[in-house]
Amino acid sequence: QVQLVESGGGLVQAGGSLRLSCAASGSTFSVNTMGWYRQALGKPRDLVARIWSSGSTNYANSVKGRFTISRDNAKNTVYLQMSSLKPEDTAVYYCWTRISGTSLEYWGQGTQVTVSS
Repeated sequence: QVQLVESGGGLVQAGGSLRLSCAASGSTFSVNTMGWYRQALGKPRDLVARIWSSGSTNYANSVKGRFTISRDNAKNTVYLQMSSLKPEDTAVYYCWTRISGTSLEYWGQGTQVTVSS
């Protein structure tokens, strides 16, 4: 069983920065694809960024140039550095993983990010 525990959410003013962290356990972290999704109130859950075991990344167009996903395999942790935050970035952010070689996916409990104007 994989467990994902997010931290780092909070309230920030527009233009500010936050860094989210997600600590993973229960699987071989380094080979798994990791990512961040977000869900604003009344909207579907959407991909924010993903990072593969190779280090390759992809981002939603809305966050390109502002957000950076990274991973530390020694710490079994994935990060999302968010800069130039906008009110429309307000959402619950979820850590996600897909286990290498399978279709198994796991989610964290979510962390609230609120950007005030």
